[in-house]
Amino acid sequence: MEENQDDQKSDYEDRIKVDPNIMGGKPVVKGTRIPIYLILEFFESGHTIDDILDMYPDLEEKDIKAALHYATDLLKREETHVKSAV
Repeated sequence: MEENQDDQKSDYEDRIKVDPNIMGGKPVVKGTRIPIYLILEFFESGHTIDDILDMYPDLEEKDIKAALHYATDLLKREETHVKSAV
């Protein structure tokens, strides 16, 4: 199972790009100006992978899955700081 997680991570690293000269440094699908947050917003709005592929025919299903893996990995590493009530 560990191997599979590494494959997924390398997959998103091959498909997601962060460049300060593209979309202000927001993570995008490599070779496009499609930000990862837009793909997440489509899912939030109830769209399916097929819907997104219809809207953006240059994308592949692997691009969309890489965006999800990227966002998941980012959130797993996020630190939360809770201020206690005084």
